[in-house]
Amino acid sequence: MSQPMQPSWWSRNWKWFVPVGCLTTLLFFAAAVMVIASLVFGVMKSSDAYVLALARAKASPAVIERLGVPIKEGFFAGGNINVNGPSGEAELSIPISGPKGSATIFLEARKSAGQWSFGKLLVEVKGSNERIDLLAEPDAADSN
Repeated sequence: MSQPMQPSWWSRNWKWFVPVGCLTTLLFFAAAVMVIASLVFGVMKSSDAYVLALARAKASPAVIERLGVPIKEGFFAGGNINVNGPSGEAELSIPISGPKGSATIFLEARKSAGQWSFGKLLVEVKGSNERIDLLAEPDAADSN
């Protein structure tokens, strides 16, 4: 009498191996996308134009009145920034929020000779059409 042939490893285990393999691949790609997004947002958030605009919004009496204190930045900043040594350009939108509401900072800036200058620096309050022009406000550094 001959013994029946044992099924191969693949024929016994494919029902769990295929879904686990697909899930592992999806998780790997999701992790890679998250790492790349974190790097991109990290570079954007460390730029001088971003830091200057955020500081100016946090120091603005009009923004503080509308959003309250503390003002926190959101994670998903948008736009583009291009810096090449002492020159560059930036067009960014930065979400911010406070206890009283949320808003978005919109900025257009140029870097020349290592110095950023803003062409536009606005805070648009969500839920209204109110726009606060941060360039029209006196700079706190100018009063010292």
